[in-house]
Amino acid sequence: MSEANVTLVFVPRERFSYTQESLESIYKNTHFPFNLIYVDGNSPGHIKQYLENQSQEKGFSLIRTNQFLTPNQARNLGLSHVKTKYVVFVDNDVLVKPGWLAKLVNCAEDTGSWLVGPLTLAGSDFKTVHMAGGTTEIREKNGKKWIVQKRPYMNLPLAKVTHEIKKGETGLVELHCVLALTKAFETIGLFDEQLMSMCEEDDICMEVAKTGNKIYFEPESVISYVSPSPSQIDWSDLPFFFVRWSDTWCQKSITRCIIKWGLTEDSPFFRHTEKFVRDHRFLLVPRPKQLLNYVNYAVKRLLLLVILRKIMNWKASQSFSQQNATLSNNLV
Repeated sequence: MSEANVTLVFVPRERFSYTQESLESIYKNTHFPFNLIYVDGNSPGHIKQYLENQSQEKGFSLIRTNQFLTPNQARNLGLSHVKTKYVVFVDNDVLVKPGWLAKLVNCAEDTGSWLVGPLTLAGSDFKTVHMAGGTTEIREKNGKKWIVQKRPYMNLPLAKVTHEIKKGETGLVELHCVLALTKAFETIGLFDEQLMSMCEEDDICMEVAKTGNKIYFEPESVISYVSPSPSQIDWSDLPFFFVRWSDTWCQKSITRCIIKWGLTEDSPFFRHTEKFVRDHRFLLVPRPKQLLNYVNYAVKRLLLLVILRKIMNWKASQSFSQQNATLSNNLV
């Protein structure tokens, strides 16, 4: 779309199996002109084929790599092809509500903000708050230098806090979906690729804050992040998922954040980060009750196969006996 002043850059967050639902949500619920660049970081074959077909049908740009990408690597790769005034980074497991993009762009135009974040919910039902603005800042006390982060309303039912959520300046936006002024990256630099799995949103927000430019929260733009479920495992997601949430990627991110911002290692923020990664990594590991259900399913399936094989063997033996009887009669 030549008249578009915004480009959507789709990137893989932690899996690939929600690609179709997310992409279809964008095209169904976005009526504001946009360009789209899809960064495909080594998705499995069936997703790769789907994206190739969709890029031809819908006319978006598709960038494919044959290795997994960190989210920041994917964002930078997509950003290098952006020619529009604004860029919106969108994870590949996000759903959107009608009007979401127009509200982000209009907010940026009205406020001159370098970053604008939507109201980010959790789940396909759009009922739980995940991100509604917040703060991230560095504080010094007793010789310690910590990141202190606040996320109001997180995990609360949207229905209970809708009247409290207001548009305004914020210190923190999530990277599930965020609009940025493309020229801002000429000042703050690209996304830090040494932040491999964590601290990315804190880093870019603090970089913008250093320049004195605005970050805005626009609650009339509504999107939702859909977390994977152990009851609906797509096995092709697992290789990327476990690399994405590996201790290696997490620790490299924390080390980079400590060095870059001169932080103290014992910050509660980093302990929380490590706990989140450990907990999230086991999100796709069945709990005891679920594991028991899987075992029961496997046992029942095995018994069914044994019974079917016995039936088939019995039918085969019956057929063989009838053939022998017919042959004997013919010989007599």
